[in-house]
Amino acid sequence: MSASSPLAPGLYVVATPIGNLGDITLRALDVLRGVDRIACEDTRQTQKLLNHFEIDKPTVSCHEHNERARTAELMESMKAGKAIALVSDAGTPGVSDPGAWLVREAIAAGVPVFPIPGANAVTSALVASGLPADEFHFYGFLPEKAGARRTRLEKLAAVAREMPQTLIFYEAPHRILDALADLESVFGAALRVAVARELTKVHEEFLRGTVAEVRRQLVGRDRMRGEITLLIEAPARMVAAGNAPGAAATKEKIADRVARMQNEGGMDEKEALKRLARELGRSKSELYRELQRERASKR
Repeated sequence: MSASSPLAPGLYVVATPIGNLGDITLRALDVLRGVDRIACEDTRQTQKLLNHFEIDKPTVSCHEHNERARTAELMESMKAGKAIALVSDAGTPGVSDPGAWLVREAIAAGVPVFPIPGANAVTSALVASGLPADEFHFYGFLPEKAGARRTRLEKLAAVAREMPQTLIFYEAPHRILDALADLESVFGAALRVAVARELTKVHEEFLRGTVAEVRRQLVGRDRMRGEITLLIEAPARMVAAGNAPGAAATKEKIADRVARMQNEGGMDEKEALKRLARELGRSKSELYRELQRERASKR
């Protein structure tokens, strides 16, 4: 495909820069210049990109609140032989951004879908994190509410031995400290993490180390800004290396562990036992019986 060649009808899923405009690909520019219309997460944001590269194409909004309704209109255009580009505000459409519904409908209708690759925060953060990159799992955004976030992390900890992967999340700057605190509580202070902030932008920053070390670095800051990608070392790898928090916890008395969780987490004994059972991959009733035996031995 060249700038002078007409585009085949269909849907072009175009990745756009996540910060540095220089990261746009030549192919992406050719596509944006060659399509009949551009479907945007936010037309105002996309217009800045188009203006910078002197691209004059009609745009239409296609975001999380109108994607299903807009899809019918865009499908009619593509069935009539038009080429439509789909872009999000930054990065790749459909990856924690709108677009997946339109792609599915196009495929179901037999409309060709063409991926136009480019910048992506997940892979950019991963390759510079220092954490294993041979296998990884991207979970999108962690839940906003504290209880739901901890529950999700506890479920990951419970199956950690079956997941030899680096785990990757997106997180908002105003929640990053809470997320790190929950990681420390669930996985242990020795968990290796990387916090990638403002990737490809002027103030790009990586914080690497144990979760306790990174959290201490961030606590002293007045304010956190920018988009954040949070990566953690695969718990299963930690198990293999003999560094898993669950392995360390088994050497510690259940009563001491429960007491510390109650003091640090402000939870009652029942909740502490439930959380510890998830961390260790054991049943709560088994831990309760062990707790009672420990208490009986002190009498």
